[in-house]
Amino acid sequence: MPSFDIVSEIDLEEVRNAVDNANRELSTRYDFRGVEASFEWKSPAVSVKAEGDFQIKQMVDILRGKLMKREVDPKSMTLSNPEFSGKKCTQTVTFQEGIEQSVAKKLVKLIKDSKIKVQAAIQGEQVRINGKKRDDLQAVMQLVRECELDTPFQFNNFRD
Repeated sequence: MPSFDIVSEIDLEEVRNAVDNANRELSTRYDFRGVEASFEWKSPAVSVKAEGDFQIKQMVDILRGKLMKREVDPKSMTLSNPEFSGKKCTQTVTFQEGIEQSVAKKLVKLIKDSKIKVQAAIQGEQVRINGKKRDDLQAVMQLVRECELDTPFQFNNFRD
């Protein structure tokens, strides 16, 4: 019986490379000349440091662009509130891995409401889909791609 898993994973090496590229771009940007600003990789999070809140927002946009070039979905980013201490402003960017229980339940409900002849089961931080036909599984993949749940999904472990 064909099956596959719906997961939400990111490649931390690609995130680290994106942080390195963002630091390089920061050193060449004119609007950051003479400003103490940096990205710091603290696995599995990124610390963004600058002198002001506006610069932090610009730096997060730079990081988002670098992540998209490295094919890491920026939906997996979670931003903390900026922390001000004296002259410095710091914001932590964390990356979500795994499907949360509430999102997994919504996903299973969406699949069951679509009336596609498959079975969906939550298994930890992933959702397993079983069906009799490969076409039904591909229809579920298309349905999941089109839904708006603010979580990046990948499909792996496809078995025929």
